[in-house]
Amino acid sequence: MAPFSRYRNRQDAGVQLGVALAPYLGAPNLVVLGLPRGGVPVAAEVAKLLHAPLDVVAVQKVGLPGQPELAAGALAWVAGTVTTVQNEAVLADWQSSLHSGTSSSDGPGSAEQAFEAAAAIAQLELIRRDKLYRMRRDPLNVSGRTVVLVDDGLATGASMRAALLGLRGQNPARLVAAAPVSCGPGAETAVALADDVVIPWQAVGLTAVGQAYETFDQTTDAEIRHLLGLP
Repeated sequence: MAPFSRYRNRQDAGVQLGVALAPYLGAPNLVVLGLPRGGVPVAAEVAKLLHAPLDVVAVQKVGLPGQPELAAGALAWVAGTVTTVQNEAVLADWQSSLHSGTSSSDGPGSAEQAFEAAAAIAQLELIRRDKLYRMRRDPLNVSGRTVVLVDDGLATGASMRAALLGLRGQNPARLVAAAPVSCGPGAETAVALADDVVIPWQAVGLTAVGQAYETFDQTTDAEIRHLLGLP
């Protein structure tokens, strides 16, 4: 197989991912769910190609003090229930740095305490996102449906894992994890939780999802609301 070229943007990635998901065209009770923020523009293109409704699952990454971009875990909000997952490797490294004195954080004295404090803050943003993105929509219910869950890429896979676990509790008929690219252990995590995993580009040489895109701007709340047909 020829090497992949970088995606132009999330819309381009969504079109290419939608082609890879073509076997699900016409699947019974199909719904495409995007993970905000960046997964929603990708999911919107997938939903168009599969002629499926587009919806959203609110997720929020949990960072650690001094390293907010490092995913120590994630939260997902599905029908009023919060699902929490931890990235054990990140927490173990954090705990080791605390013991060795290399951490500059003035926060709690253990990785677990730091995670709990960060998760409490993250949950506030999670609830805000759910209210903002689900205005005028019924609570998410995927029971008996074929669900394609889409993100713009997988690194640690924490957000995808939290959403998959939350959705699994609603007993979908089939749960599919999909992303244009994977550059970390997230793909393996998804395989363990989903009925099918569709990731066209396993980018072993990349260290961050954004490196797979020519343009990887931040997705705004306004853009997500527009894609969901909200005012």
